[in-house]
Amino acid sequence: MPVPDRRVSMQQLHLLSYNIQAGISTRQYSEYLTKSWKHVLPHREHLPNLSRIASILHEYDFVGLQEVDAGSLRSGFVDQTEYLAYHAQFPYWYKQVNRNLGRLARHSNGVLSRVRPSAITKYKLPGFPGRGVVVVELETTDESVLAVCILHLALGRRARRRQLDYLRELAAHYPYVVMMGDFNCDCDSRAFKDLVANTDLRGLDCEFKTFPSWYPRRNLDHILASGNLRIIGVGVRVLDHSLSDHLPVSMKVALPKGVQLAT
Repeated sequence: MPVPDRRVSMQQLHLLSYNIQAGISTRQYSEYLTKSWKHVLPHREHLPNLSRIASILHEYDFVGLQEVDAGSLRSGFVDQTEYLAYHAQFPYWYKQVNRNLGRLARHSNGVLSRVRPSAITKYKLPGFPGRGVVVVELETTDESVLAVCILHLALGRRARRRQLDYLRELAAHYPYVVMMGDFNCDCDSRAFKDLVANTDLRGLDCEFKTFPSWYPRRNLDHILASGNLRIIGVGVRVLDHSLSDHLPVSMKVALPKGVQLAT
């Protein structure tokens, strides 16, 4: 992997979460039907679209990806997390394969980081197989850990509630925590509101919509940070990049005064 072409602040992290729909650009609802074959077979727009996504990721310190293909027929056997890491110049990357259909599809979460992780742990989430969360631990100078959790939750309400309960218990193990990804629910979800109400996670903004990318009406994608992390600027931002059926979200967070990421 190439060395990143810029220094990373050891006190702040610029975060991005993006459901990239396996590199498929969708521009209207009808394409879920007319272009459904792209979820099974390779297509010539696949690599150019991934390269456009890589150009967006380049300015961030840490990226969580959802709906990434880990190398199968539909992606032309390209490991998309590795491809994006290389082209966006991230030295550390990791994929969590949650639903492995062999040569047909390998549904994954992906991690891209400019900071060396001290540990990476993957968890299968409760409910129907195929959903997971990957926890990346970054050491801090106060001999603690910042845990960044990349997740993709279920479509079903009952399974999603169990998964949100699981995440609440998981977050309790870490002094500093960020949760980011496709929660598949918005501010109308009672289970999601319970997660925020029963933790010190902050950053929820119900005004920003991420889905569908061509006419955003739902805020399914979120970045939440524990209360001891300072959210810099306006908080969460939704980026106007229609390269998937979701829009990416970003946030910049800072560790408490006097605490930095360990080199």
